Amino acid sequence: MIQRHFPTRINHRIVEAGGILHFGGLIADDLTQDMKGQTAQICAKIDKLLAEIGSDKEKLVTAMLYITDFDQKEGMNEAWLEWLPAQHLPTRATIGVAELGKDVLIEIVVSAVR
Repeated sequence: MIQRHFPTRINHRIVEAGGILHFGGLIADDLTQDMKGQTAQICAKIDKLLAEIGSDKEKLVTAMLYITDFDQKEGMNEAWLEWLPAQHLPTRATIGVAELGKDVLIEIVVSAVR
């Protein structure tokens, strides 16, 4: 059974299938921040959405981080590691992209279990 949660104009924030919570891409709200700041904002959004659905960051399975500037990757990693304890790190890929939208430096897609 597929369940869709938190509809937006173009998608659902989370689609649940087979016990896996698949998130749509998330970006920061304050795009004046550097990549570290934007990453921290997105992580807070993930925390909030996971809590609303009855899960938490310790149940993350995989993450894809799309970034526009590899020169800022270390700041992104700092925010990521401040947010997630080492024993609960998911699999992860960081993918460089040309653009994500005006002033968007990072977009994160995750999957978790309930």
